[in-house]
Amino acid sequence: MRLWLWYKSYTSHMRFQFDARKSKRLRANPKRGIGFEDAQEIFSHPYYLDQRSDFPEQYPAIGWVGGRLYSLIFEVRHDSEGEYHHLVTLWKSTNEERKLYEEQT
Repeated sequence: MRLWLWYKSYTSHMRFQFDARKSKRLRANPKRGIGFEDAQEIFSHPYYLDQRSDFPEQYPAIGWVGGRLYSLIFEVRHDSEGEYHHLVTLWKSTNEERKLYEEQT
């Protein structure tokens, strides 16, 4: 059974962690076009969330960054300061993902 969720959240209450070298590679890739620093904007607007796998728990989120729809995979992790979002990868949303996002709004 898949769990489909629609969230509205704000980055001021969220912490993020990611590999800076991977972010640089993503930004340089024309098929991606942005890095993880920019992708955090997804969480400042309403976004679509689904559970991708059980272990590790990875979540795809679909949302807006700079006027474009992007898809992002992240994991929820914990450290001594509490919960944070580890950003795994991102890409420009496909037509199927765009349709899914539009159906849920």
